[in-house]
Amino acid sequence: MLIEESKHEVQTDFGPMAIFLVKPKLPEYPNAKWPGVVVWSEIYQVTGPVLRFANSIASQGYIVACPCVYHEFEGDKAIPYDVPGTDAGNRYKIEKKLAAYDSDAKASVDFLISHPNCTGRIGATGMCLGGHLAFRNALDPRIISSVCYFPTDIHSASLSADGDDSLVRASKGQIKGEVVLIFGVQDGHIPKEGRTLIRETLTNPSVQPALKLSFLELQANHAFIRDEMSKGRFDAAISKVCFELLLETFGRTIARDLGEKTDLAKKEDKLVC
Repeated sequence: MLIEESKHEVQTDFGPMAIFLVKPKLPEYPNAKWPGVVVWSEIYQVTGPVLRFANSIASQGYIVACPCVYHEFEGDKAIPYDVPGTDAGNRYKIEKKLAAYDSDAKASVDFLISHPNCTGRIGATGMCLGGHLAFRNALDPRIISSVCYFPTDIHSASLSADGDDSLVRASKGQIKGEVVLIFGVQDGHIPKEGRTLIRETLTNPSVQPALKLSFLELQANHAFIRDEMSKGRFDAAISKVCFELLLETFGRTIARDLGEKTDLAKKEDKLVC
């Protein structure tokens, strides 16, 4: 499916924010409607790899919004994948207020829902910082499903200078949609102890209603879906598998309007192999 890109500006509580929009290009169907996906970037803003990831999603029949999460510091400029760029991105991650992240998230979902070519059924995804933001975005009940790639700082609650409450709020049953968490076991940013904390917290019986969670640990390093070679971690084969899971999740949850959900009484079925 052909796609087209455009750039838009939305207002947040902390100033204007650019959003790169990618959507299917069907000139003969100008009023076509597509489910929406927010793509949250890593600490380098909307780089080539992030935009190519968004393009791949859009070409499957989604309208995709890529917010410039560091708009207060860098506007819409991509940050280089080098040492100064990495240092700046990590510094901004702490300097940015938690309320500003949440304001960006609300503005991004508002933007998609108000778009004339969007069905109003919204999912979220992202990688690294963006994986955490996609997870936090799921606290918005308008987010039907989130696919989070190697989400940093959830286990440490260290997003912003004052920390964050993403995992705590999720443990209180505040995520109503479906969540997929994807980790690399070689990822030093999210060690085994951190991944275990996240999994055990989210699957604890005290989480009510129970979170519909898929939790994957793969033989990969941090940023394995970033298709450039500055860090030498790109794994195309594993990225392909994960992208198929993303498409299955969004295809099942937001690509179709299933009507209102009916809560059925649980029945213990006898296990038959």
